[in-house]
Amino acid sequence: MHKLNRGNREKVQQFMSITGTSEKVAVQALKASDWHLEGAFDAFYSQPQSRTYTDSRHLEELYNRYKDPYVDMVLVDGITILCNDLQVDPQDIVMLVVSWHMKAATMCEFSKQEFIGGLQSLGVDSLDKFREKIPYMRSELMDEQKFREIYNFAFGWAKEKGQKSLALDTAIGMWQLLFAEKQWPLVDHWCQFLQAQHNKAISRDTWSQLLEFARTVDPTLSNYDAEGAWPYLIDEFVEYLNENGIMQKGRSADWSQKR
Repeated sequence: MHKLNRGNREKVQQFMSITGTSEKVAVQALKASDWHLEGAFDAFYSQPQSRTYTDSRHLEELYNRYKDPYVDMVLVDGITILCNDLQVDPQDIVMLVVSWHMKAATMCEFSKQEFIGGLQSLGVDSLDKFREKIPYMRSELMDEQKFREIYNFAFGWAKEKGQKSLALDTAIGMWQLLFAEKQWPLVDHWCQFLQAQHNKAISRDTWSQLLEFARTVDPTLSNYDAEGAWPYLIDEFVEYLNENGIMQKGRSADWSQKR
């Protein structure tokens, strides 16, 4: 990077740290966007990731390392070992992104097809490659469309098998995890409201509409439309905020830009 000025060198380092790409890719992306970071990120995330060749024997070895000794699946114990190998906390949100890539049907388990198919799609066939992909997967949460996909995936992934709704405690835990990334100012009030006045499982409609509410409605509720087609639970939440005088005055209205 000796040919770049200090400002551009800093942009290259920032791009590399967020996307997990090489210096060459970072420089190419920034040059193409006339050294505008946001433009470089948009271009990078809009292009499908090239599929890397993976060795099926190595994939089998990885799967066998983590699969349960009695069931042909990777279960909680195997995922714990995987997290240790990746040097990632099992509660880290990046493990949700891993599960999204694997198209996992259920939390804390991977079928052989899910595990191997997910690693193939990531171009991963070794632990070293898996570790190298962690920064990239973490950076995907910054992409608005991918975050939406991961958020909506999380509902089906986290709910109990055979249930249509998501248990309230699980939903609250997932919201706190996801909105720690997106920093919705009202998330704690939302969770407190649910525990105090709802105390029931969460429907898929409420789950998906809450993201839209958080993305589009100012935390001060100044642009909230009472005639809008929000689920009744969100309307009740707004009433709860108003009745209790809980406003986020002075906070940024453009939540969607906090990426």
